[in-house]
Amino acid sequence: MVLSRTVQSESDVSLHSTFASRYVRTSLPRFQIPENSIPKEAAYQIINDELMLDGNPRLNLASFVTTWMEPECDKLIIAAINKNYVDMDEYPVTTELQNRCVNMIAHLFNAPLGDSDTAVGVGTVGSSEAIMLAGLAFKRRWQNKMKALGKPYDKPNIVTGANVQVCWEKFARYFEVELKEVKLSEGYYVMDPDKAVEMVDENTICVAAILGSTLNGEFEDVKKLNDLLVEKNAETGWDTPIHVDAASGGFIAPFLYPELEWDFRLPLVKSINVSGHKYGLVYAGIGWAIWRNKEDLPDELIFHINYLGADQPTFTLNFSKGSSQIIAQYYQLIRLGFEGYKNIMENCQENAMVLKEGLEKTERFNIVSKDNGVPLVAFSLKDHSEHNEFEISDMLRRFGWIVPAYTMPPDAQHITVLRVVIREDFSRTLAERLVVDIVKVLHELDTLPAKISAKIEVCEEKGIVNKTELDVQRKFTDAWKKFVADKKKTNGVC
Repeated sequence: MVLSRTVQSESDVSLHSTFASRYVRTSLPRFQIPENSIPKEAAYQIINDELMLDGNPRLNLASFVTTWMEPECDKLIIAAINKNYVDMDEYPVTTELQNRCVNMIAHLFNAPLGDSDTAVGVGTVGSSEAIMLAGLAFKRRWQNKMKALGKPYDKPNIVTGANVQVCWEKFARYFEVELKEVKLSEGYYVMDPDKAVEMVDENTICVAAILGSTLNGEFEDVKKLNDLLVEKNAETGWDTPIHVDAASGGFIAPFLYPELEWDFRLPLVKSINVSGHKYGLVYAGIGWAIWRNKEDLPDELIFHINYLGADQPTFTLNFSKGSSQIIAQYYQLIRLGFEGYKNIMENCQENAMVLKEGLEKTERFNIVSKDNGVPLVAFSLKDHSEHNEFEISDMLRRFGWIVPAYTMPPDAQHITVLRVVIREDFSRTLAERLVVDIVKVLHELDTLPAKISAKIEVCEEKGIVNKTELDVQRKFTDAWKKFVADKKKTNGVC
């Protein structure tokens, strides 16, 4: 099933490439497999030509996902690109590297492991799959408990903040779990632990806390949530646990905020997910789910297969997947070590401060993000009477920057923000350049009539009050055309 729409053009039924005409003169059908083969050079050139119109990943400031790795790691990735990770018997070393990663990350998250204990966890294709697996474990443990007590087990629920990533909504809908969301409020854009605990009942399979909100990078107070739940569990006799969604913050907090208690140091934290392809510094396609101990992952969820050569346990939503990202994660862990990760995270945080200070100097923005948290800067306009954040986001694309603008979830949906994620490959020079380009965009917007002003002007013109939306749009378009024409007069082409 294709969920996205294709771009329509006049030559909608076929593909054309000028350079590829050196090898083939016939056009190719766009949505059907061609009847005949074409030279490999032509296939490469046709695809390469189209991909040139993609954005530059390094300038995609919307994404938390890693866009640069060292050439040595790139070589390892290419060398392992034909290895299917699930063939554990054929690729035992790759399996061993995954197990080492699981144990390293579990120790990083302070799992209660003895010297001879093995951590419980699994590599996934990202935090979305890891969250699904953790959620299924919570649901099954709750169902088993309710069955043993002779109580109904058909109405499980999960408590989260309204700021959770969409994968939590997917989990709730796909696996028939009620999602109880703590609403946000202006100035408080993360889950309130007090309100969350109030929503907990006997059917709550877990409370999900976010270590690094997608919206503003803020860490939720997992320690307070744990303490409140301990009290409620003691009062009610329940044993409601906590899952920490550390997709963004799991590879940040241990290095920047080692004293912060958010992980397995808290007794009710039973599982944690983290994205290796975010601040784990690996290309897209790797996440990790880590459990506190073996009892927190029900045995009946683990499948055993032997048709690939030996008995193999598997707990994943998919089956086949590449080995490259697991190998790349292991490379980063041993290459950087604690010292290297700490240096990179500190550098990201410093560059975030450079960007924040540059935006504050414009005196045009309110900073919505916090200094402590994921290294990003979320900001909104102080004055919305003339223009809005969506216009700034759109105009920044002219400079190559991809900076998202979005509205906050309920009950703060009237707040619109722009967000810049600071990754390892986003330097101080780029931060300063971005501020310069934002100032340019603000200046250009200031010289344009505001959309609201344009509408009012049209409505007042000749005393006519009810102009159509098309007329208003034409007025605004004319203003843009005049602006562009004036710019051409002052900017000659050499």
